[in-house]
Amino acid sequence: MTRRYNPRNHDAHPPHFTQGYKSSITRSPQHKLIRLEGAVGEVTGPVFGHNDIEANDNNLLVNYATAGEGPIGERIILHGHILDESARPVPNTLVEIWQANAGGRYRHKNDSYLAPIDPNFGGCGRTVTDENGRYSFHTVKPGAYPWQNHENSWRPAHIHVSVFGSAFCQRLITQCYFEGDPLIPICPIVQTIPDPAAIDRLIARLDLDATIPFDSVAYRFDVVLRGQISTPFENRAEGN
Repeated sequence: MTRRYNPRNHDAHPPHFTQGYKSSITRSPQHKLIRLEGAVGEVTGPVFGHNDIEANDNNLLVNYATAGEGPIGERIILHGHILDESARPVPNTLVEIWQANAGGRYRHKNDSYLAPIDPNFGGCGRTVTDENGRYSFHTVKPGAYPWQNHENSWRPAHIHVSVFGSAFCQRLITQCYFEGDPLIPICPIVQTIPDPAAIDRLIARLDLDATIPFDSVAYRFDVVLRGQISTPFENRAEGN
């Protein structure tokens, strides 16, 4: 079966350089990009298999915690589908996440925010989509944190999401935010995206149907890999 190719809507995605986003001033290219063709090794491997995923890799509530203990914070489920441009599921795809803890601090040596490190929270997980393109993570809702864009600049609560294709060079990275967060409209990074509909595609929605009563609130975040309504990807601003 053949399907119509839906080209990307470039007007919905952020430019490399945005004056209000301080880091883009020094990190964005100022000259025309040079395209480099991938070599055979980059296209064909290395790849991940199901045997590389352990039972609790997608459960951040236990994968770093001491036995019998757990991280502090609001317990949540982040789940959704990985889809192609025609809304078809993409199975057997590696999905990774990383995030700050409930206080807004990453477990990273360069993070000096005054919020404490949670000894029972590593902040990262991985899973492989099933035959219907579905993925799921158990974690805690990350906290907002300050950053040095200007003197009172705060990042909304967010989780970084990485989706791999069949090789390392086929990797897309984005961030998902949470419905109702008042910091989203004033975040300089979010505001690099010119299309409000594209910003909306980065927001995980409350999903009561997937919530576990007296345990965890669920949020749904679908990732569309390409096409007119593709998810904005921070590492593929030139096109996907």
